Order: sequence, then C-alpha cells, then structure tokens
Amino acid sequence: MSYLHFNIMTFGFAIRDLLMNPERKVLEARIQSGYRVLDYGCGTGSYSIIASELVGDGIVHALDIHPLAIERMNQKIAKRRIPNIRTVHSDCATGLEKSSIDVVLLYDTFHMLSDPVRVLNELYRVLRPEGMISFSDHHMREEEIIPALTSDGLFQLSRKNRITYSFMKA
Repeated sequence: MSYLHFNIMTFGFAIRDLLMNPERKVLEARIQSGYRVLDYGCGTGSYSIIASELVGDGIVHALDIHPLAIERMNQKIAKRRIPNIRTVHSDCATGLEKSSIDVVLLYDTFHMLSDPVRVLNELYRVLRPEGMISFSDHHMREEEIIPALTSDGLFQLSRKNRITYSFMKA
C-alpha cells in the first residue's frame, strides 16, 4: 500500500470514527483489566487506544504492515504517554509467545489480507486456549465472514454481537 493510499485510508478512518464510535466495537470484545490484546491491523490506533484503557495494567500489541501506521501509532503513544501499548511492524508474524493473547481485535482488515490462512494460523498460535477473536469487516457479508474464519477448523463462532462476531479456538 502506498503512502498516498494510506493517507487517504487514514482520512476515511477519521470520518468512520466520527460517524461510528469505535468504542462500541471494542466494548463487545469484553476486554478486562490485565488482559493481553492484539490489535491486528491497527492502522492509526483508534481501537488500540480504547483497548489500552480497558486492559489497565495489561498490554495491547498494535500490529500493522504499513510503516506509517506504526510511526503514527508511536507518535500517539508518546504524545498521550500511553504506557501499555507496544507496536509491531509485520505482515503476519507477531513475534508474540504461543498462547499469550486473550483477545485479538481483527477489525476492518481481513478483506485486505494477502494470505488470510497464514494470518489465522498465527492468530491461533498466539491466542490462549480460551482466547477470542473479535471480528468486524464492513467490506464482507455475514455469509462470507463465518466461513472465512471457520472453514479451516481453527476457529468456531462463539457469539454474534450487535457489531462484531466473536470466534473462539475450535
């Protein structure tokens, strides 16, 4: 993705956040204090920042493929003095320990993944046995979402919420 495309997308995210409060999505993930969260495809960090408030002394890993996303996220972390967000620049591999994450936020990203099977395998690896993926992608219909996350047998639908879907390890 070019820098121009990223900047256009960033502008779109700002409008989205004004029209649809990102907190509503994150609250459906039922994040608790002390949790370890992975915001996969964090973009400019709308969801990461909300999650950082919810985890308290836990930690949020904000991962994105685009170096400008990581740069902007790091600027926000420094400016707001957020102590519990760590950035990860990657196209798939998280660098996190096996079974170390309580919740993965996978919002508005899945439709852009070049290798979704590889990503789902990595998310399966880092999720704790009782861990959950909180999923939303307005570019996909429900008939596409559920099979996309469950067809390889790694995950199963746990809940359909108002805005998001919750998937657990199968």
